[in-house]
Amino acid sequence: MTEKTCPDAPVVLVGAADDAHVDALARRLRADGVDVVVFDTLAFPDGPRLELGAAPDDITLDGRPLGRPGAVYVRGLYGHPLAFGVDARAAMASRWELTLVAFREKFALLRGLLGRWQALDVPIYNPMSADWRTDKPCQLALLRAAGLPVPETLWTNDPAALRRFAAGRRLIYKPVYGGAATQELALSDLTDERLAALRHAPVTFQELLPGDNLRVYVLDDRVVAALKIVAAALDYRQNEETIEQVDLPPALAGQCVAAARAVGLRWTGIDLKEDAGGRPRFLELNASPMFLGFDARGGTDILGHLARALADAARQSSRT
Repeated sequence: MTEKTCPDAPVVLVGAADDAHVDALARRLRADGVDVVVFDTLAFPDGPRLELGAAPDDITLDGRPLGRPGAVYVRGLYGHPLAFGVDARAAMASRWELTLVAFREKFALLRGLLGRWQALDVPIYNPMSADWRTDKPCQLALLRAAGLPVPETLWTNDPAALRRFAAGRRLIYKPVYGGAATQELALSDLTDERLAALRHAPVTFQELLPGDNLRVYVLDDRVVAALKIVAAALDYRQNEETIEQVDLPPALAGQCVAAARAVGLRWTGIDLKEDAGGRPRFLELNASPMFLGFDARGGTDILGHLARALADAARQSSRT
């Protein structure tokens, strides 16, 4: 009897149906004969109809019983009106408190869905159990505790703490959560008037690293792509001059795998930056990294690696 080449259980892609990464993954998997279900979480709950019964595998999406899928890829849950990709103006068209309640309920149900799948031992890229670890103040502490090199960093809303931290060194600053470009801290940022803003929201302050930028993709405990990004700007995003593949030294590749394990991620895009001595330091592990642009400019096939991993995981899951 010939073994099936495609999994019986579907691969579920969780994210916006029109997201370029979700769409590209769906097309690649379907081209390989894999059954794909796209759960459009951006349109939910206005669009897709989700049913969860009391039994752990009593899960139905748009009339299709999903139960225990073969594998799940999580691109985004869109669980907050300020989440990337959400039209905040449209979302907040009604009373703001009702909008926040609606998003809270949506997120609670989606989190419960992913929790069920994790309890059913479905391979999830990435599981909700890693969610608390991916917040930057937590993940950098986890990396440092694991013996991995990270930049000196301070998260604070205390002007006095910042002044102490900034003494005698060049710093950058950026949001704690993200969503704005990295900037270098200037003397004008240390005035009483400017520092008063810290009392309204904490900020990330970090030693300035002058070296090259690296982006490393780790998938199922192995490095599948590594790229060097050359950019004159402090924040390379949308300022990339060249992107080229590089071979990581075995020790650094091992550190990247260890970093993914420390944060609990099966799949991640890791940002590193070299210090003045050329030593890479870990800046961030992304739980849902973009990759199509790096494939296009760097000549990698991260999309192919991820599609094969999902199909293989689903195939193995179908056998158990």
